[in-house]
Formats: sequence, C-alpha cells, structure tokens
Amino acid sequence: MTIQIEKSYRGLNPGMLRDEMQGLLEKQGIIAFETESQTYALSSGATQTRITLELKTQAKDEQDRKACGSVNILGSPRDETRMLLNIDETVLPSEKLSAFQKDLDFVLGSWEMKW
Repeated sequence: MTIQIEKSYRGLNPGMLRDEMQGLLEKQGIIAFETESQTYALSSGATQTRITLELKTQAKDEQDRKACGSVNILGSPRDETRMLLNIDETVLPSEKLSAFQKDLDFVLGSWEMKW
C-alpha cells in the first residue's frame, strides 16, 4: 500500500524543498534521485518549476536498490510550492513515517500553509 503526504508551502523555493526532502528521506534509509526538473515560462514573464524525484531503498549495491515511491514538487509564480510524496508503507513503516513527518514539520513548518 502507498502512503501519500501532501504539503503546501509559501515563500519556499522548490529547489530548497527538493534538497530538504532528499536529506530527510536519506535519514530514513531512502535515496531520492532527481529524474526530472523543468521550468515553464508564463505569458506574464513569471515561471513555474516542476521537479520529480524517484525514491529507492538504500543498498550497498546499486542493483539491489528497489523503487519505493516518488516526490513531485510544483513551484508557482504566486510564491507557493506544493509537494506530493508517494511512498510504499513497507519501506517507511509507521515509526519511521512518524519520525520523518516530525523532522519535516520542524525543518519546513514555518513555511507550511495551513488550510
């Protein structure tokens, strides 16, 4: 089964969010590889950014790493960045998920938009 975490941030650069996600996931034994990064120009002259990360389990041998999820980050010109994390719950069991969310809230909580 897949766990899904959705977050929205104001005033947070998509690149910084990518870097923080990579570091926090690595702490839980998950490696995030950037698979796609695109910037789109808008007619207003502003840009949007889209970043996709593939998640794999940590292993000494690269061939032993298993795909276990993804992170999608979308930065809008309105100074808003959204993140969607999809991850296999067998790789991130509840105790690791709780620790990850606690770290995520501590590091990025001041930018999070509460609905």
